[in-house]
Amino acid sequence: MLAELRRARHGHLLAFHVLLLCTAGRTPTEIATCLFCSRSSVYRIVTAYQAHALDELFAPAPTKVSWLSPSLRRSLVALLKKVPSAYGWCRTRWSCATLAVQLQLQRGLEVSASTMRRWLHREGWVWKRAQLVARDDDPERVEKLARIRHTLETLGKRDVVLFADELDIHLLPKVGYQWMPQGETVKLVTPGQNQKHYLAGALEPKTGRIVHCLGTRKTNVLFRALLDRLEEHYPKARFAKVYVVVDNYGIHKAKAVERWLAEHPRFELLFLPTYCPQANPIERAFGDVHDQCTRNHHRQRIEELVGDVEQHLSTNGPWHYKLSHLYYTPEVTTAVARLAQEQHLPQAA
Repeated sequence: MLAELRRARHGHLLAFHVLLLCTAGRTPTEIATCLFCSRSSVYRIVTAYQAHALDELFAPAPTKVSWLSPSLRRSLVALLKKVPSAYGWCRTRWSCATLAVQLQLQRGLEVSASTMRRWLHREGWVWKRAQLVARDDDPERVEKLARIRHTLETLGKRDVVLFADELDIHLLPKVGYQWMPQGETVKLVTPGQNQKHYLAGALEPKTGRIVHCLGTRKTNVLFRALLDRLEEHYPKARFAKVYVVVDNYGIHKAKAVERWLAEHPRFELLFLPTYCPQANPIERAFGDVHDQCTRNHHRQRIEELVGDVEQHLSTNGPWHYKLSHLYYTPEVTTAVARLAQEQHLPQAA
């Protein structure tokens, strides 16, 4: 009977009874006893009435939901696809709590952060590290990729294509994951002063071989030393043309490099699109160098670390990597066909 009474007399109806009894001079204890409610409810109603906030006191509570409807799913995905600052939040990433508050503001739904986390997992969203990628906005991107692919597909028997780049070797360890006892953390001692060494390498996709040289500075001297090494490994008696694919780093376009190329006409540089490292397969080989040698290392001398890198290059090869999918997009394929046609026309004439 008491439960039925409380369900029937709630909200404004209970407030009217409390206020009328207060006007009649009843004490809070007498009102609570008479109306079968608590004294705190009496005080809360009177305080709200005096503050002219009675409507706010009995405003309907936000609807609590525990399941994700199609409409709610669309709202949640729309939030996730925009940054929080677009909705006035001073933050760069959505948290479960922030999503719950924003959804309550938009839909009037009260959702806990743990429920929001379950929803996100159910919809296939996970919390993980973002990946840094280079800006890929070269206006000649398609033409450069097409030229490299066309060169590979029309390569003569005495021609070779190499993908070259430089690698920074730091004595300061690159931090990464590794197995360790639960509750403990492996500590890597940082050097007093970081030391650097540089490696210039060229990967031959057909054989997976890497030709490299080392230097203490990353200048055109290092790149020319690599070209000299390539001239030794690919002699004129066996190779009539050597194509070297490089990025747009300044040392590859230096005046000294241009003079070296003029003196060695069988060498030709092919340039990658700007900010497009994924088009260079040697980057994957250099990633293996970091995974095998420089990540979480315990070397105290740069010479020892460089020795580990050289041992890795001489022991763990060859490195057979397929070209990136960037070379086989429809627009690049069309550009390759156009290059082939342009090359065929002079021959036919």
